[in-house]
Amino acid sequence: MPRYETVMAFDFGLRNIGVAIGNTLSRTAEPLTVVSAKEGVPHWPSIIALTEEWRPNRLLVGLPINMDGSESELSRRASKFSRQLEGRLSLPVSLVDERLSSREAKADAFAEGHRGDFVTNPIDDKAAAIILTTWLNDQPMMPSG
Repeated sequence: MPRYETVMAFDFGLRNIGVAIGNTLSRTAEPLTVVSAKEGVPHWPSIIALTEEWRPNRLLVGLPINMDGSESELSRRASKFSRQLEGRLSLPVSLVDERLSSREAKADAFAEGHRGDFVTNPIDDKAAAIILTTWLNDQPMMPSG
Protein backbone atom coordinates (compact mmCIF):
# COMPACT_ATOMS: atom_id res chain seq x y z
CA MET A 1 0.00 0.00 0.00
CA PRO A 2 1.40 3.43 -0.86
CA ARG A 3 2.44 5.58 2.05
CA TYR A 4 0.37 8.49 0.77
CA GLU A 5 -2.76 8.03 -1.27
CA THR A 6 -4.81 10.05 -3.69
CA VAL A 7 -8.43 9.42 -2.75
CA MET A 8 -11.58 10.05 -4.78
CA ALA A 9 -14.93 10.26 -3.01
CA PHE A 10 -18.47 9.94 -4.35
CA ASP A 11 -21.73 11.29 -2.94
CA PHE A 12 -24.21 8.85 -4.49
CA GLY A 13 -27.61 10.08 -5.61
CA LEU A 14 -30.35 9.03 -8.00
CA ARG A 15 -29.94 12.10 -10.29
CA ASN A 16 -26.44 13.32 -9.44
CA ILE A 17 -23.27 11.82 -8.08
CA GLY A 18 -20.87 14.28 -6.50
CA VAL A 19 -17.15 13.69 -6.89
CA ALA A 20 -14.28 15.07 -4.79
CA ILE A 21 -10.54 14.49 -4.75
CA GLY A 22 -8.03 14.62 -1.93
CA ASN A 23 -4.98 12.95 -0.50
CA THR A 24 -3.62 11.60 2.73
CA LEU A 25 -0.49 13.79 2.60
CA SER A 26 -2.17 17.20 2.79
CA ARG A 27 -5.30 15.67 4.38
CA THR A 28 -7.42 17.97 2.27
CA ALA A 29 -10.40 17.42 -0.01
CA GLU A 30 -11.64 19.51 -2.92
CA PRO A 31 -14.98 19.33 -4.74
CA LEU A 32 -14.33 18.14 -8.29
CA THR A 33 -17.52 17.77 -10.32
CA VAL A 34 -21.05 16.40 -10.43
CA VAL A 35 -21.72 13.39 -12.68
CA SER A 36 -25.24 12.88 -13.94
CA ALA A 37 -27.13 9.70 -13.10
CA LYS A 38 -30.43 8.24 -14.23
CA GLU A 39 -32.28 6.47 -11.41
CA GLY A 40 -28.94 5.93 -9.67
CA VAL A 41 -27.14 4.60 -12.75
CA PRO A 42 -24.15 6.88 -13.31
CA HIS A 43 -22.75 8.09 -16.59
CA TRP A 44 -19.92 5.53 -16.42
CA PRO A 45 -17.73 7.09 -19.15
CA SER A 46 -17.50 10.27 -17.02
CA ILE A 47 -16.51 8.32 -13.91
CA ILE A 48 -13.94 6.27 -15.82
CA ALA A 49 -12.48 9.46 -17.38
CA LEU A 50 -12.18 11.08 -13.93
CA THR A 51 -10.35 8.10 -12.48
CA GLU A 52 -8.02 7.96 -15.49
CA GLU A 53 -7.26 11.68 -15.10
CA TRP A 54 -6.75 11.73 -11.31
CA ARG A 55 -5.46 8.14 -10.82
CA PRO A 56 -6.74 7.64 -7.26
CA ASN A 57 -5.33 4.84 -5.11
CA ARG A 58 -8.63 4.45 -3.25
CA LEU A 59 -12.30 5.30 -3.73
CA LEU A 60 -14.86 6.25 -1.10
CA VAL A 61 -18.63 6.14 -1.37
CA GLY A 62 -20.85 7.94 1.08
CA LEU A 63 -23.29 5.56 2.77
CA PRO A 64 -26.57 7.39 3.48
CA ILE A 65 -27.78 5.42 6.51
CA ASN A 66 -30.71 6.58 8.60
CA MET A 67 -30.07 8.61 11.73
CA ASP A 68 -30.92 5.53 13.84
CA GLY A 69 -28.21 3.57 12.02
CA SER A 70 -30.59 1.47 9.92
CA GLU A 71 -30.24 0.94 6.18
CA SER A 72 -32.41 2.74 3.66
CA GLU A 73 -33.20 1.99 0.02
CA LEU A 74 -30.69 4.69 -0.92
CA SER A 75 -27.97 3.12 1.26
CA ARG A 76 -28.55 -0.25 -0.44
CA ARG A 77 -28.19 1.43 -3.83
CA ALA A 78 -25.03 3.28 -2.71
CA SER A 79 -23.56 -0.07 -1.58
CA LYS A 80 -24.37 -1.55 -4.99
CA PHE A 81 -22.69 1.45 -6.66
CA SER A 82 -19.57 0.89 -4.52
CA ARG A 83 -19.41 -2.77 -5.63
CA GLN A 84 -19.80 -1.68 -9.28
CA LEU A 85 -16.95 0.84 -8.87
CA GLU A 86 -14.71 -1.83 -7.38
CA GLY A 87 -15.56 -4.27 -10.16
CA ARG A 88 -15.18 -1.81 -13.05
CA LEU A 89 -12.10 0.05 -11.81
CA SER A 90 -10.25 -2.61 -9.79
CA LEU A 91 -9.60 -0.13 -6.98
CA PRO A 92 -10.28 -0.54 -3.26
CA VAL A 93 -13.59 1.07 -2.27
CA SER A 94 -14.60 2.01 1.28
CA LEU A 95 -18.05 3.04 2.45
CA VAL A 96 -18.18 6.13 4.69
CA ASP A 97 -21.06 7.10 6.97
CA GLU A 98 -22.41 10.30 5.47
CA ARG A 99 -25.47 10.91 7.60
CA LEU A 100 -25.03 14.67 7.79
CA SER A 101 -22.86 15.49 4.74
CA SER A 102 -25.69 16.71 2.48
CA ARG A 103 -27.15 18.87 5.25
CA GLU A 104 -23.69 20.31 5.99
CA ALA A 105 -23.05 20.94 2.27
CA LYS A 106 -26.38 22.79 1.98
CA ALA A 107 -25.64 24.89 5.06
CA ASP A 108 -22.20 25.77 3.66
CA ALA A 109 -23.72 26.62 0.27
CA PHE A 110 -26.32 28.94 1.82
CA ALA A 111 -23.57 30.62 3.85
CA GLU A 112 -21.73 31.23 0.55
CA GLY A 113 -24.83 32.82 -1.03
CA HIS A 114 -26.43 29.81 -2.76
CA ARG A 115 -30.07 30.55 -3.60
CA GLY A 116 -31.35 27.03 -2.96
CA ASP A 117 -31.78 26.00 -6.60
CA PHE A 118 -30.01 22.69 -6.05
CA VAL A 119 -31.43 21.12 -9.23
CA THR A 120 -29.87 23.72 -11.53
CA ASN A 121 -26.90 24.39 -9.25
CA PRO A 122 -26.10 21.09 -7.49
CA ILE A 123 -23.74 20.84 -4.54
CA ASP A 124 -23.20 17.08 -4.58
CA ASP A 125 -19.48 17.62 -5.21
CA LYS A 126 -19.29 19.65 -1.98
CA ALA A 127 -21.03 16.81 -0.12
CA ALA A 128 -18.45 14.40 -1.60
CA ALA A 129 -15.66 16.65 -0.27
CA ILE A 130 -17.25 16.54 3.21
CA ILE A 131 -17.40 12.72 3.00
CA LEU A 132 -13.72 12.65 2.02
CA THR A 133 -12.76 15.09 4.79
CA THR A 134 -14.62 12.93 7.33
CA TRP A 135 -12.68 9.86 6.16
CA LEU A 136 -9.34 11.72 6.18
CA ASN A 137 -9.97 12.94 9.74
CA ASP A 138 -10.54 9.34 10.83
CA GLN A 139 -7.19 8.17 9.42
CA PRO A 140 -4.13 7.98 11.67
CA MET A 141 -1.48 10.63 11.09
CA MET A 142 1.38 9.52 8.88
CA PRO A 143 4.80 9.51 10.55
CA SER A 144 6.99 12.33 9.24
CA GLY A 145 10.39 11.83 7.71
